[in-house]
Amino acid sequence: MGKFLKIAFFFLIGILLIWWSLHQIPPQEWDKFTNALKTTKYWVLVPVFLILTFSHFLRALRWRLIMEPLGYKPTIANTFLAVLIGYLANLAVPRLGEVLKCTLLSKYEKVPAEKIVGTIVAERAFDVLSLGIVFILALSLQFNVIQTGWNELNAQTATQANSPNNHYILYAFIGLLVIAFILMFVFKGKLQKTIQGLRHIMAGIWEGVISATKLKKHNLFFLYSFGIWFMYLLATYIGLFGTEGTGSSFATAISCLAFASIGMIITPGGIGAYALLMAMVLKLNGVSYTLGLANGTVQWFAQFIILLILGGTSLILLPIINKKAI
Repeated sequence: MGKFLKIAFFFLIGILLIWWSLHQIPPQEWDKFTNALKTTKYWVLVPVFLILTFSHFLRALRWRLIMEPLGYKPTIANTFLAVLIGYLANLAVPRLGEVLKCTLLSKYEKVPAEKIVGTIVAERAFDVLSLGIVFILALSLQFNVIQTGWNELNAQTATQANSPNNHYILYAFIGLLVIAFILMFVFKGKLQKTIQGLRHIMAGIWEGVISATKLKKHNLFFLYSFGIWFMYLLATYIGLFGTEGTGSSFATAISCLAFASIGMIITPGGIGAYALLMAMVLKLNGVSYTLGLANGTVQWFAQFIILLILGGTSLILLPIINKKAI
């Protein structure tokens, strides 16, 4: 029930963000929004599809590279299909895909799942570092734009600082902390048993994390990492030309990628948050909020469909190509 409520909570945030972002469109510009969606250049989605598929393939190759120091070398096909199924699962339940793709490789390649979970932790740590580099690039190339957005945000925050609702939010937060401490005290015995039971798993995870420091092909690892994020950037840049009036520069695409990536983290599959953050960045770059939201919606939907097709196909193919191995 706890997991279900957590998932439902983040989905609710996404739905609320969709509702809020749509209500920011002025009534007189609704025709502009719907027309932008109707006149989308769907042929642009073809190269985006191919580029993102290639980025997922590079991610599979990089993951396979991290597993080598542990003594495991799964087939490229199984690794690639497991990565795609993992992305599909993440659309429904955040982070479920990370565990699921490890479980699938454990089943078909006979490798300990707890050890390769550690490689996922190492991968994600490097992805956070990569996203930080993207933010630094965005800040370097669009310092004035981001500064303008920051000043606007500060102005809005100052206006709302004295709102009575803020006090209720603070009281609610304190109440939740008190409840959390009470629950920890009541279930202290069960908590200790759970911690003891996790030691073996954590040991395997740590071994997987350490494997990233024992890579024999560091240059190839960095090449794959650069390729993954460059493909993300290229797909975002091409996607900007999918709707009328939103085509822009690589510098704008870098800023869109940086902030839209945060949207993918905030809500499951980036629902609501991705399009909203894209619209905000494009607005700071001279594109109307309405057109920016339309483009963000199209780009998010394109990624959703790509993962749905590739992940669904992988679910069918994986047991077929491993039929003899089972």
